[in-house]
Parts: sequence; C-alpha cells; structure tokens
Amino acid sequence: MSTIRGARERARIEVTAAIKDEARKQLAEEGAPKLSLRAVARELGMVSSALYRYFPSRDDLLTALIVDAFDAIGAAAEHAVVDQAAGEQAVPVPPAERWVAVSCAVREWALAHPHEYALIYGSPVPGYIAPMDTVGPAARVGLVLIDIVRGAYRVGDLTLPPLADGLRADAERMAADFAEGVPPESVAALVAAWAQLFGLISFELFGQFNRVVEEREALFRQTAGELARSVGLRDAGTG
Repeated sequence: MSTIRGARERARIEVTAAIKDEARKQLAEEGAPKLSLRAVARELGMVSSALYRYFPSRDDLLTALIVDAFDAIGAAAEHAVVDQAAGEQAVPVPPAERWVAVSCAVREWALAHPHEYALIYGSPVPGYIAPMDTVGPAARVGLVLIDIVRGAYRVGDLTLPPLADGLRADAERMAADFAEGVPPESVAALVAAWAQLFGLISFELFGQFNRVVEEREALFRQTAGELARSVGLRDAGTG
C-alpha cells in the first residue's frame, strides 16, 4: 500500500508541476488576467474536471504561482548572503556590500523571470485577492535586508538616519511588527529603500528606462549602494 501511495504522490507532484509550467507559459503569452484553467487543461490534454482536482479555481492556481515566484526571488536573495558568507574566511564582507549583493541578486532574478516578476510586482490581477498564504513568501526579500541592517546595528556598524517627528510612532510600530532589534530610524529608511529598490527594477523591466538609461546595471549598483547608505550602512560597495 505504501508503494502505491508513494507512486500516487509522485504522480500528483509531476502533474502539479506540469500544470504550473503551462500556466507560466500562459502568463508570458496572455498575461495573468487571461489565465484560464480550461486552456491549461486543453494544452495538457486533460479534461477540466481532472485539473480541478489539483486547483479548484483560477485563483488557487494564481496563488500557487505567486507563492512560487515569491519563494524563488526570496531564495535568490538568501543565496546571495550565503555565497558571501562562504568567502568570509579571508576578509569579512561589510554589511553594505551584502546589501548591494542581495539587491543585484534580486534584479538578476527579475530580469531572468520577467513574467513571474510582473505577476508579483506588476499590476494587480482584476478580481484576485491574495490570501494569507502569500504573506510569508512575500516577506523573504525584505527579511534578508532587515537582517543585514540588524546585524550591522548589533556590532555598532550602523549610522542612524534622520527620522521626522511625525513618522516616529509609525516607525516604532513597524519595528515592533516586523523588524525587532532594528532602531525605528533605520526601519523607516528600510521601507523607503525597499520601495525604491523594486521601483528601480520595475522601471527597467517594464520599459520606463528605454531610450533613457543605457548602462542600467551600473545605475542599479550605484543606486543600491546609495540605498544602503540611506538605511545607515557604511562603506557601500558599488563595484
């Protein structure tokens, strides 16, 4: 019985992966608003009723694709930190350079997966409301950046940025909610830097830089370094 159950589970995993792959093709060709379970089933040679056993609705399939995309871009950010840590035996990597490396890893993932990036950071899909299942995966990149700032603060390598009086209460709330161990001054700056980071990537990916910026990687690296300094990290590497 366990052998049969194992075979069924493997088959379900394979079919689920095939459904997602076909759905991603539809995202690239038609965009998320036109994603259709019937079209996915047709392309896979399945009847719709069979596909519904894997994803009961279009929104369930969208949620799975969104979670996968957030997990993938989050993993890219996390791997950038791990890769740097692996080379620290000789010379420790300054926190600001870690910030730049993570930022560049996020950009590289976005450029390699433009349609998945558009799904999670582009225009909202009409009629779709993201469930709580997406919250944890969506936070992964932000948590990596927060952890870099938290580590710098712990060792006294963080310069607190200015904070407007009217923003302090909100900054203190944000620190308590999702950035424990980070001073409110840097939390407010982190939120602004996070928005600017993804805004810069979106401008590049969605064509706003066309006929404006040619050396986009150089601009991105320089800006990532400036954002590192804006949250209080020192000696941001831009090379």
